[in-house]
Amino acid sequence: MRLTLAEHTIDELTIGTTTELDGSRLRVDLEELHSYLLEDRRLESVDMDLVNPGDKCRAGYVFDIVEPRAKEPGSGADFPGILGPFIPAGQGTTHVLKGAAVTVVDGGQPGGEHGFVTRRGGMCKILEMSGPASDATPYGKLRHLVLAPHPFANVERHAVLNALRLASVKASVYLAKVAVGKKPPATQVFDLSDAPQRRSGTPPRVVYIGQVHGHQHGTEVDEAILYGGNTQGMMAAPLHPNEWLDGAVVVSYSWGMRGLETYFHQNHPIINELFRLHQAGEIIFAGTIATSSAILEEELARNSMMAAHLAKWSMGADGAILTKYVGGAPHADMFETARRCEELGIKTVIQASSTAPDGRAESALLMTAPGVDAVVTLSEGEDMEWHVPLLDQVIAGNLEVEAELAGPMTLTAAALCGACNNQGASRLQPILY
Repeated sequence: MRLTLAEHTIDELTIGTTTELDGSRLRVDLEELHSYLLEDRRLESVDMDLVNPGDKCRAGYVFDIVEPRAKEPGSGADFPGILGPFIPAGQGTTHVLKGAAVTVVDGGQPGGEHGFVTRRGGMCKILEMSGPASDATPYGKLRHLVLAPHPFANVERHAVLNALRLASVKASVYLAKVAVGKKPPATQVFDLSDAPQRRSGTPPRVVYIGQVHGHQHGTEVDEAILYGGNTQGMMAAPLHPNEWLDGAVVVSYSWGMRGLETYFHQNHPIINELFRLHQAGEIIFAGTIATSSAILEEELARNSMMAAHLAKWSMGADGAILTKYVGGAPHADMFETARRCEELGIKTVIQASSTAPDGRAESALLMTAPGVDAVVTLSEGEDMEWHVPLLDQVIAGNLEVEAELAGPMTLTAAALCGACNNQGASRLQPILY
């Protein structure tokens, strides 16, 4: 499986009479896009804004952030299972608008749940585009098309969230299609069979085992996470690394994901680094396994066993890197999977988030497991905050949220979209002192 990312850098994002790409300048016909999005009859209207780095703007609450991407005709489907048919992702050519993003905010629905007090993991996420807070997140450096879809009042909440998901990927593909047929300034090729001559000896075979959802947060029947499925009843699934990068995986509806947006999956830092090491001949990147954290003990045991056995007997792994979904419960699935890998002779490294409410090193990990002794601890940034000023431009899903976000206010790392991340994209690390 060979994937080529045709990368088109976006340095300017403006409104235009037609949607077009002129060098690094992207013009967007908002009227045309508005009509396209309203083909979804669950939506009454969609507010749209263009936001650039440094703009005195705040947006929330963030439902998701997606990098604009579109498949070259004949290369497969865009977001298969959600927008396109069931064709394996990760092959052919995908055009990417680097430096741009589609950000969808959620304000609930009239007469129903507002969607900002609490929902499946709780902490709302805010996009800050100016000041020191914007420097603490990768999203402050992007040029955003911000969508605030407004559903009809009689649409059920799960269908509202599904409409937000559909709007996010439709807008992403709509923007990126302007790059199809244009020569990209840069390309990246991802192909596990395309590697240089190995160094002397046999490099270790390394797999990545990552949780794509945590069922303590629940799922809706029409919630798209993996190839459009909601992962209920999911067992460990082997995936080619390219599939993660090319639209097979999107984030769930949970708000407490700590920087885990679809943009993260599209630019997965662990998968990108393993590809780099593979190309350098330092390892053999043997594949990836997608899992979810369970809510029943027997599901945890079954999924952990299957993930470890897939890694050992199907992929021939010598080593494995494991990451978890947000929250405390997913630690158990990750540790048990790592323990079973170690029993099979697979050396593991896990990424665990610090859960020390008292700030003590002894409290940082929820659990331990025999043999699981290589742990990278990520910080949740509990003691980090930014004081942000009153802003005139606030993009929100409803007036009540807009008033709450206007400021001045204090943003924590958990609330600042992209500041912390449970799966490898965070710059925050707990330090003993």
